[in-house]
Amino acid sequence: MIKKIAVAGKGGVGKTTFTALLIKELIRQEKGMILAVDADPNSNLNEALGLEINDSIANILEEVRIGEDIPDGMGKDSYTEFRLSQVIQEAKGMDLILMGLPQQNGCYCYPNNLIRMYLERLQKNYEYVIIDNEAGMEHLSRRIVADIDMLFIISDTSVRSIRSAAKVAELIRVLKITIPEVHLIITKTGAAGIDGLKAEIAKTGLPLIGTIPYDEQAVAFDAAGKPLVELPDDSLSVIAVKDILQKAGV
Repeated sequence: MIKKIAVAGKGGVGKTTFTALLIKELIRQEKGMILAVDADPNSNLNEALGLEINDSIANILEEVRIGEDIPDGMGKDSYTEFRLSQVIQEAKGMDLILMGLPQQNGCYCYPNNLIRMYLERLQKNYEYVIIDNEAGMEHLSRRIVADIDMLFIISDTSVRSIRSAAKVAELIRVLKITIPEVHLIITKTGAAGIDGLKAEIAKTGLPLIGTIPYDEQAVAFDAAGKPLVELPDDSLSVIAVKDILQKAGV
């Protein structure tokens, strides 16, 4: 049975780092093939995973909208599906799809049903689908990616970020997106931990499943452009993510 896990949070809180290390741990445990979907318009999951990717669904949609490269006798729907089949980046233990940045308002609207059906068929080839979302949850709200089993909402130790995490949870409720398990994770914690944030965390109504400490190794990897999946097993971030996934039963 496919397990779909989404990760959400505002920029800069460590969302993509968590997503990459989640994938790293699943591959280490040999849990089966993973489909990673980078659904954040400010996409950089491929860099964290050490993959080069040259195309995205958004680029394909713009290409179809312009229509110059569609062969004679092939309809837009058929051409779109053909091009979507070429957007997958393959790697050991996982494949990656980049949603990309829309080049015009409504770029995702026309082929939503086609993309949804394509992803639903594609997902059958995997044991896990991992989605790195933007805080606005556009692809969930449009039901392009549906039937999520678990959502991790990421926040750092700033009050503003914790309140942003609460807004993500509220958005899910407003959009009536049913997700069986929703967990809060606090990143970049220091020696003081989260003692001073407990009241603010309680206001979110979200269950806190764990924290990820500030990790000098992860910062150094990021600064040097090194893939985060190459962090050693004794990295503070790697250890913390492994503990969180054990608690979540992933």
